[in-house]
Amino acid sequence: MAEFGCQSIHGAAHASTHNAYAGIRSAVRGRALTQRSLGSVRSLSGSSQKQQVCQSKCRLQRKLVQKQVAAALASHQDVPTSSSNGSGGGKPRVMVIGGDGYCGWATALHLSARGYPVCIVDNLVRRQYDLQLGLDTLTPIASAHHRVKAWGEISGNHIDLQIGDVCDWEFLEDVVTGFKPDAVVHFGEQRSAPYSMIDRARAVYTQHNNVIGTINVMFAIKELAPECHLVKLGTMGEYGTPNIDIEEGFITINHKGRTDTLPFPKQASSFYHLSKVHDSHNIHFATKTWKLAATDLNQGIVYGVKTEETDADRRLVNRFDYDGVFGTALNRFVVQAAVGHPLTVYGKGGQTRGFLDIRDTVRCIQLAVDNPAARGEMRVFNQFTEQFSVNDIASIVKKAGSKVGLDVQVQSVPNPRVEAEEHYYNAQHTKLVGLGLEPHLLGDNIIDSLLNFAIEYKDRIDKNLIKPAVNFRETGSRSATMKAAVSS
Repeated sequence: MAEFGCQSIHGAAHASTHNAYAGIRSAVRGRALTQRSLGSVRSLSGSSQKQQVCQSKCRLQRKLVQKQVAAALASHQDVPTSSSNGSGGGKPRVMVIGGDGYCGWATALHLSARGYPVCIVDNLVRRQYDLQLGLDTLTPIASAHHRVKAWGEISGNHIDLQIGDVCDWEFLEDVVTGFKPDAVVHFGEQRSAPYSMIDRARAVYTQHNNVIGTINVMFAIKELAPECHLVKLGTMGEYGTPNIDIEEGFITINHKGRTDTLPFPKQASSFYHLSKVHDSHNIHFATKTWKLAATDLNQGIVYGVKTEETDADRRLVNRFDYDGVFGTALNRFVVQAAVGHPLTVYGKGGQTRGFLDIRDTVRCIQLAVDNPAARGEMRVFNQFTEQFSVNDIASIVKKAGSKVGLDVQVQSVPNPRVEAEEHYYNAQHTKLVGLGLEPHLLGDNIIDSLLNFAIEYKDRIDKNLIKPAVNFRETGSRSATMKAAVSS
């Protein structure tokens, strides 16, 4: 999938949501100031009686803040829907597998803020990848435990956190039995094409982790929660770049006088993308054979870092990857611009893909959960909002950089991937819009926000991680851990 990276939108409703979270941030700041003030009083007074008075005031202030946050959240929660687990009129219970990751964390908070009972399931391996390869997120993210706790303090909404691996059947069986999900949102896969091409071990790991994990999830739904709806994150990279329009999952073919509707042909370009293809085939089989309900979301390239929820408090900030292994194209380009590094365009730069704002990712997930597939049905939605080439993205960032005084240069570098650098690309993406998606389109304000964000954290940027270091043509059986992230 080109250099873009991999897969972790307006109106009165959006305005009310923005106002609600402005209230949250105000309440949080007020609580912090009050606590600091009360702390000063305690330090100046040696009287235990005064300490008790201060502590009482703290407790009252904490309750007040919680009420303010709860009111702010309630002001933009959706109308309750029925729950298939028989619990009454509440929202569906949603298990977010991979909820500590880039898309998963934002999604878990988005759903929790709107009243969905949420359980995050994650083995925290995404953090281990960084430790293995010497990478780091641009943003200083809190531990999974600390940020889940922070969300509870800020919102008053509890998120259940279960640490474990869905490839471990006994663990998965326990959490599904305990939580009883109405929907499982499955982000829990190794999501990087370059990572899957580092060496043999990581190619094998990617296929095993992704394919076996998804099979386990389907068995868990079949045997423990048969009414549960599987919402699976796929990738637009499954399709490749065919010289015909890309349909949403299926294509009707007339051949020698006969007609059939079949899965759209797959042309994966890495072991990661191939794992997603295998997932799609396995899910299609399970829906036909076991009558599972599934939605396969073929997601485009996600950009951005802030949602209403992750921006409510610094402890909730999302990860932001800018390296050549996990960083997506637009996110990488704004970081390169912020530190004065030329934008690294792979090859001719004509590679074209679908893009979407992370705020649209979380909304798409909610739409899929609220409008489940039928039993025995596998739906496929192409989840993106706009199409751009690499050159288009570079030009957009260069123009935005000049507005804030940055001299942004563009540099063509040898393409480390095996792909067409000039090609036809026109993918359909109407189904999510039909369900109510209102896209955040890529505009100057979004680029400006990303550039300012990158500049804010520029002291954390390691320039050695910017250039691509994984060459798909040279993937071998020997371990390449030490050279996977840093270009020689």
